[in-house]
Amino acid sequence: MPEVDAFTRPYWDAAAEGRLLLRRCRGGGCGAAHHYPREFCPYCWSEDVVWEPATGRATLYTWSVVHRNDLPPFGERVPYVAAVVDLVEGPRMMTEITDCPEPELRIGMPLAVHFRREGEGDGMGAGAGEGAGAGGRVAIPVFRPA
Repeated sequence: MPEVDAFTRPYWDAAAEGRLLLRRCRGGGCGAAHHYPREFCPYCWSEDVVWEPATGRATLYTWSVVHRNDLPPFGERVPYVAAVVDLVEGPRMMTEITDCPEPELRIGMPLAVHFRREGEGDGMGAGAGEGAGAGGRVAIPVFRPA
């Protein structure tokens, strides 16, 4: 499970509300969006970066079917599709593809984000009103066909 800290809390709180956030550089002449969240721009090194909402739309860049993973909670879900997607805002993001049989996946297929609730207790179906990390639960962004 990801660790929620003061810096990443806005990301996880937004995810708990069903919203995906990115970081965007406001440094002179840059303007690049990036993911995973960092306190600086990985392109120009500016520290003038802000959170911004993402559309939640992406295209499939590549994937692999994971048949064995001994780490909880993944072992309970094998096989699953680990993937890299290109967000329409520009960044690539590692994620999981759900609600699509592997033979139907195609490079470049349009995808949409949704959120799986994970963590302590029942782990699934935690209320959207719970904040990130509430009761040890987080909402993880995953993608499915648009």
